[in-house]
Amino acid sequence: MLIGELSRRTGVSARLLRYYEAQGLLDAGRGANGYRDYDEEAVLVVRQVRALLHAGLSTEVIRSVLPCARGEQPEFDWCAELRAVLDRELAATDERISALRRNRTALVGYLAHP
Repeated sequence: MLIGELSRRTGVSARLLRYYEAQGLLDAGRGANGYRDYDEEAVLVVRQVRALLHAGLSTEVIRSVLPCARGEQPEFDWCAELRAVLDRELAATDERISALRRNRTALVGYLAHP
């Protein structure tokens, strides 16, 4: 399928699909005319990428876990090191939450003393 059809079927812009391809998240063949040609599996891959982005994962991390993803709201085949990757991401997310809480406490303190 051409990029326009993949865009329509997934609700993701053609520009973003090209970005996913550049990031190594999505594969496209090329037709004789040079146009990108996606197979049917690309629809599922785009939906998996969107779900993983929604979970806060970077495209770099997604590239490493995508081969283990199954289904639209991905479940995982627990490939080697997948748990370690996701554990690291969870720890980093927890740290960002802690930092935001500290920032919030500081701002509340500033606002309490006009």
